[in-house]
Amino acid sequence: MILITGAAGLSGSAIVSEFSLNKVPVRALVRDRIKADVIAKLPGVEVVEGDMARPETLGPALEGIDQAMMISSSTATMVATQTSFIDACRAAGVRRIVKFSGKESGIGFDAAKFPFTRMHEEIEDYLENSGASWTHLRPAQFMQVYLRASATIAQKGMLFLPHEEVALSPVDIIDVAKIAFAVLTRDSRENLSLDITGPQALSMAAIAKIIGDAIGKPVRYQPIDAEEHRRAMAAAGLPPFMIDALSEQAAERRRHPESDINLGAHEAFGVEPTRFEQFAKRHAAIFRGDNHSSS
Repeated sequence: MILITGAAGLSGSAIVSEFSLNKVPVRALVRDRIKADVIAKLPGVEVVEGDMARPETLGPALEGIDQAMMISSSTATMVATQTSFIDACRAAGVRRIVKFSGKESGIGFDAAKFPFTRMHEEIEDYLENSGASWTHLRPAQFMQVYLRASATIAQKGMLFLPHEEVALSPVDIIDVAKIAFAVLTRDSRENLSLDITGPQALSMAAIAKIIGDAIGKPVRYQPIDAEEHRRAMAAAGLPPFMIDALSEQAAERRRHPESDINLGAHEAFGVEPTRFEQFAKRHAAIFRGDNHSSS
């Protein structure tokens, strides 16, 4: 049996859905069963409740588990949460842990300059020294982050970001879910890291144009300065730690504006890379501000 943690979140639910689609049974760990209605209704999915940071709650989740996909929220306590979970897995006899990690696509991007990449590296080191077999999945920025800008795109035809002339290589979370499924069900190679990007290095102006083409009206990219970005994040309700972290990330991206493309994992597991044009068309209803979205 395979366990997916963080199963009610964006990444976890995409991976759980991939298991269900392929008719492979999977166990899904959530902190609150009430928030897991969607995945609980999927065929072949067993939902269990527990907290990764509290080992005493994980007995039913880890019973009989051979492999675990480790995902948790990007918070200030991510290192403590995931290292505690690694310890619980080892105590329960879990053979292999696949860490859902992350890596920036910027050429020369210094992981030490962004808190979450620093945390991911610390957790990776801990896992590698835990005695368990391991694999790290390191996706770059997700295409789905641009859905957060859908309101201003729909209302003003504008994409506001603090990225100046930065080009990024975003990947569709569905691609990553397909790769994760293959790693957990078909891949015999262990103790390796898989960096994952999308197939295009795109400027924000290019992304805005692609979204505009998908929704049938012009969308323009407008760079904003660091302080305006901080005010926008605060207005959106982000906590101070997250605002500081994303500000550091944006600054390091501006220092290294060119991005790499790495499709090795796509190729290894036969996953066709999703282009941003395909993503934008699939989500055109959201970018237009319609009341329903296309899946």
